[in-house]
Amino acid sequence: MKLIASLTSPFARKVRVVLAEKKIDCPIELDTPWEPATRVPEFNPLGKVPVLLLDDGSTLFDSRVIVEYLDSISPVARLFPQERRQLIEVRRWEALADGICDAAANIVIEKKRPDIQQSSDWIARQHDKVTRGLMALSRDLGERNWCCAEVYGIADISVGCCLGYIDLRFADFDWRAQYPNLAALALKLQQRQSFIDTQPPA
Repeated sequence: MKLIASLTSPFARKVRVVLAEKKIDCPIELDTPWEPATRVPEFNPLGKVPVLLLDDGSTLFDSRVIVEYLDSISPVARLFPQERRQLIEVRRWEALADGICDAAANIVIEKKRPDIQQSSDWIARQHDKVTRGLMALSRDLGERNWCCAEVYGIADISVGCCLGYIDLRFADFDWRAQYPNLAALALKLQQRQSFIDTQPPA
């Protein structure tokens, strides 16, 4: 088994955090899909990371698929609830956090284009998604210690990787002042070894 990943991808980081929490030893092959020499499309037709190469030669892609698979192959530190209603709630948290990351990544990609080709309307629309998404995360978290059922799991990992990506890409966005409950959650997560070991490069 091998993970193809970029160190700055929040989706790849989510998988790397899960690997660490589950104590699964998995080598990582670094690949950036935007580089001309990338091999990612050979393994994922969508050209995105992360991709998990299984021992039988098959591949899994989309971080949500990969982390659920990883949780199923090891009984260590179960990250997905078994009860159906809680499972749906956890997947909603994950979808919201991933959606914020998608919007943030869209801004980054758009700003790489020449100034004359950039769409300010498109960038503003993605910013609105990020803002509304963070507001929803904060509202849903409320005063709880963890995102779902007062138990650390994939919802918290997803939100933590999302907040870390916002820090990486928008250093001047002071979301902590607006959402102190998210800031408190992020602080707890940053102290976990799995988050320390997967901190993206500046």
